[in-house]
Amino acid sequence: MAQTVRNDQIDTDDLTRRLEALSRFLRIVDPYLPDGELVTAHTLVERASGRLTLSLDHTVVALAGSTGSGKSSLFNALARFKLSPVGVRRPTTGNAHAVVWGPLEPANRLLDWVGVLPRQRFVRESALDGDDEASMRGLILLDLPDFDSIERGHQLEVDRLLGLVDQIVWVVDPQKYGDRVLHQAYLSQFATHSGVTIVVLNQADRLSPADTEVVLGDLKRLLGEDGLDDTPVIASSAKQPGMLSDLRAALEVTVANRQAALRRLAADLDAIGDQLGSMIGPPAAEDEVDRTTVRQLCDSLSASAGVPGVADATAGAYRHRAAAATGWPLVRGLRRLRPDPLRKLHLAEPVKTDSVSTDVVPRTSVPEADAAQKSAVGLSVRAVAARAAAPLPEVWTPALNSAARSRAADLPDALDRAVAQTDLGLEKPPAWWRAVGVLQWVLLAMAGAGLVWLIAGYAMAALGLPEIDGVEVGTVPLPTLLLLTGLAGGFLLWLLLRPVIEAGARRARRRAEQRLRSAITEVGRGHVVGPVREVLHAYAQAREALGVVRSE
Repeated sequence: MAQTVRNDQIDTDDLTRRLEALSRFLRIVDPYLPDGELVTAHTLVERASGRLTLSLDHTVVALAGSTGSGKSSLFNALARFKLSPVGVRRPTTGNAHAVVWGPLEPANRLLDWVGVLPRQRFVRESALDGDDEASMRGLILLDLPDFDSIERGHQLEVDRLLGLVDQIVWVVDPQKYGDRVLHQAYLSQFATHSGVTIVVLNQADRLSPADTEVVLGDLKRLLGEDGLDDTPVIASSAKQPGMLSDLRAALEVTVANRQAALRRLAADLDAIGDQLGSMIGPPAAEDEVDRTTVRQLCDSLSASAGVPGVADATAGAYRHRAAAATGWPLVRGLRRLRPDPLRKLHLAEPVKTDSVSTDVVPRTSVPEADAAQKSAVGLSVRAVAARAAAPLPEVWTPALNSAARSRAADLPDALDRAVAQTDLGLEKPPAWWRAVGVLQWVLLAMAGAGLVWLIAGYAMAALGLPEIDGVEVGTVPLPTLLLLTGLAGGFLLWLLLRPVIEAGARRARRRAEQRLRSAITEVGRGHVVGPVREVLHAYAQAREALGVVRSE
């Protein structure tokens, strides 16, 4: 009636590698995922670390069951003397009893770790004497409290011990083997632990052989629904020693293999791998934030930083400076009385600092962003997080949202600093400005020379002095020609240069806007996209680590 007990070997190195991967996974995701989602995994790492440092020559097997299942009687029968009290009313005790086959001392550290009180520990010294108990040497058998005890503390103790033992023997009776609490709250939760689980139909002596087969068949069906298709199912009775042989044989195989502790940890890793699998989905590249989303972010940040206004001021400054350099010299002074548009914004010259400088950068006078612009920035930041979160499980969404907003408070200063440090392209004036300026001065000198010449002629005539021999060009006196040419030439040159200056101003505006947007984009990448990509990088590392945990 017994099914074969699994005796496949667990590779210790592979198990250690999987545990290390789980630890690495937790280190990676701890800053990003809710603590409540990771408690079980942290508990497993701590428990596995503790169990692997203790004796692997001992196997801790727990008898678990409900009130009236007869597990305490079965415990006494396996130990072959009365150790655990058989209660007549529920509950009997909230403490587990343990019997050790072999000397007690080597097992004490393991029992301390499990949490069995010293007064509840017993020993089968006959296992040292070469009798039929020798095959059980190394077994530590626990009799747990009833999992359906009316005492909440007893239930908690059962749950705690079930998380620590190497193998679990579930003891059921013919009347309550289909108990809903047993299957839903316990057996179905151990679906990945069939290799360290045995189900015993106790009190089978009360049934006829035919009824026993019927009950065993139905029990196997229920276990299949719980995901425990491969779990051995054994019929036994504490009152009939001959009906304990299959259970004892299964325990002897378990003890001989010395694999139950490793198999339990491997099963726990399988279970936790399935649980954590819901947190890890398909691969997600660190550049998951596409260009369109970054461009949208750059647009909103540029508007918030006043880039259009600065670009317009750059064009205005180009016109202002060009007119001051190439205009008629007599009115240049008047233009200098008008403020330079960039100087009004404290952007006359870019602030020069290296990429790692911590020097204070003076603030600009660019107008502060209004409510609509701030709202647009907020929407763009959320769009970055939403785009990054799209292919990931929902549990990562809060982390991505927090990452995107993590440096939001620093954005205004960073944007202002970026604008202040951007070279707007007006630092070095075009060479033709100087050439035209010199030409304007030459034309002004010609007009001045002609004017002086004419005044000198009129003065000499008025004083009755001999007239200066006039020089004519055609029919026009040279002084008059010099004066008219100088004045008209300067004015015409200014008119001809106005379209050129306007075209240069437009180019200056485009160049400034491109450079400003480039600087703003770097701010967006550093303050919004960068933190999001850190989370995506952590996700990729966590995914790789979980693949090792799940042996994929």
